[in-house]
Amino acid sequence: MNAYFIIKTIHILSSVLLVGTGFGSAFYLFFANRIKNIEGQAVIARLVIRADWWFTTPAVIIQPISGFVLVYWAGFPLNSFWILGALLMYVVAGVCWLPVVYLQIQMEKMLQQAIEMNAPLPKKYWVYAQRWELLGYPAFVSMLAVFYLMVAKPM
Repeated sequence: MNAYFIIKTIHILSSVLLVGTGFGSAFYLFFANRIKNIEGQAVIARLVIRADWWFTTPAVIIQPISGFVLVYWAGFPLNSFWILGALLMYVVAGVCWLPVVYLQIQMEKMLQQAIEMNAPLPKKYWVYAQRWELLGYPAFVSMLAVFYLMVAKPM
């Protein structure tokens, strides 16, 4: 087994982990918010934040490093359409993801406060939940575009 194959495998696995964890986390928090069970929402929010730190963040770091190594070793020009497009879409996803992380943390704090005070969630929670959801759509579409560009490599 050569180094290129190992790095390519790491690159593919981390991309699957990145998108899979993001989609799975979003799925659960999206539906937890709709059942409006504060205790359930709090558990899911806490786990979503953990998943972001444990799985998404390392994958976010591994992706560009392994990608640049593969591009260099394969001899692809960095100004190739598919590389520039993938980088642009990756940045778009990242620009959406960073505020999502902040919103998730704030939402989890509001959930914990509501539980401790035995109170309903503040309206601000639902504003944050809506922003969180709206930022997720372009992030996922961008990552789907990255997958397409990585696989198809259109010139």
